[in-house]
Amino acid sequence: MSLPSCFVPASEAANARTLIALDRATLPRWRDAQSPAIRAWLAGHEFNASAGAFLALPDADGNPSAVAIGVGDAGDPLALAHLPCLLPPGTYRLANDSPVALDAAQVMLGWGLGAYRFERYLKTPRAMAKLVLEDAAAESAEAFALLRASTLVRDLVNTPTEDMGPDELEAVAIRLAQAYGGSIASVVGDDLLKLGFPAIHAVGRASHRAPRLIELHWGDAAHPHVAIIGKGVCFDTGGLDMKTADGMRNMKKDMGGAAHALALAQLVMARQLPIRITVLVAAVENAIGPNSFRPGEVIATRQGLSVEIDNTDAEGRVVLCDALTYAAEQKPELVLDFATLTGAARIALGPDLPALYCNDETLAGAFLAAGERARDRLWRMPLWRPYLSMLKSNIADLANAGASRLGGSITAALYLERFLPEGLAWAHLDLYAWNDGERPGKPAGGEAQGLRAAFALLKARYPGA
Repeated sequence: MSLPSCFVPASEAANARTLIALDRATLPRWRDAQSPAIRAWLAGHEFNASAGAFLALPDADGNPSAVAIGVGDAGDPLALAHLPCLLPPGTYRLANDSPVALDAAQVMLGWGLGAYRFERYLKTPRAMAKLVLEDAAAESAEAFALLRASTLVRDLVNTPTEDMGPDELEAVAIRLAQAYGGSIASVVGDDLLKLGFPAIHAVGRASHRAPRLIELHWGDAAHPHVAIIGKGVCFDTGGLDMKTADGMRNMKKDMGGAAHALALAQLVMARQLPIRITVLVAAVENAIGPNSFRPGEVIATRQGLSVEIDNTDAEGRVVLCDALTYAAEQKPELVLDFATLTGAARIALGPDLPALYCNDETLAGAFLAAGERARDRLWRMPLWRPYLSMLKSNIADLANAGASRLGGSITAALYLERFLPEGLAWAHLDLYAWNDGERPGKPAGGEAQGLRAAFALLKARYPGA
């Protein structure tokens, strides 16, 4: 497998400049060991080794030969993520004897995340700095698998809907299945009605692009079975309850849950986790047309529950409920779903923290701990079941939304839980999948959130890869 372009093997990096990792605590001793000229250079530039600081150091001829870099949190994979874009183009090598010890795999992950640019339509004018890879250890292989999965999420979310509709999402799933020896099947268009997925069909029927349920299987039948589900609303107008212009502007990202589900599947398959996975992506476009589903309609679901449509902009839970029901029919021991489900979760937790809902205390604790280990943090929210009364309908088993907008992320999660049998362990991530602005390692646009945490959870729960 080829290296990402921001890395070079050690055999091709004879003239690489050295990166010296420092922090405020280690700077004085290191500085005192330098030549008078370097000490004067450091003082003249007021280099204090604060997080994000860096300074090129000259050799005897005045040419840059090394770079002193300030590190805040040495365990943060994004500690050096600003460097690929800010350092002069060239090749760099992390010094083995840096005063601050950094984990090589974490550095590789962060360097790759920092170097990422979405270039399908516009090429980055400036070359990125490249990092030397010293070895091909197993830790490096995992770091690259995490990087490629994160990049997959970003690429899929960043791609406009014209080039990333339900059929293109299916093509990605087909590509993954072929690459890793999985199998793929899809239920498309009116076949959704024939085969028992009426809720997915209702949301997607107004688009000229056929709705579908994409199903990927991989793994040994003897291994534990995990279902991974993603919301694949490739564009969300809000339906007849139409979004405002600013609310609709970035709705190409409403398939972010599907992007995460496919990326997690790629990680599981690439790292050969000892599990069997079923990946389900409910892929639709919530469009406006003569046959759009309407507020006040009662739609059928695969489980048999009737749902009154209070709001056509609460469509994600409607497509997911059929997928959750179908997943449960296959008797997995664990269900994980990813969805850009509610604005309420963002109001509560902001753009960076995915909301975790979970019906199993042990699973919830393990997921939160995995997020801490992976530096991909989550925040648990309550499945406060008294709020289910907010989804009461007078003419159906339940409504997809209600008059109150209070606790909107909680009621959405409670809606989903209704479509799972009691006793089946389930975790739901309500995430943003987006960076509104530019930050080191987090370029504006699509973002993987909770992906590393989910992989760390599966790796710990099913050891032996």
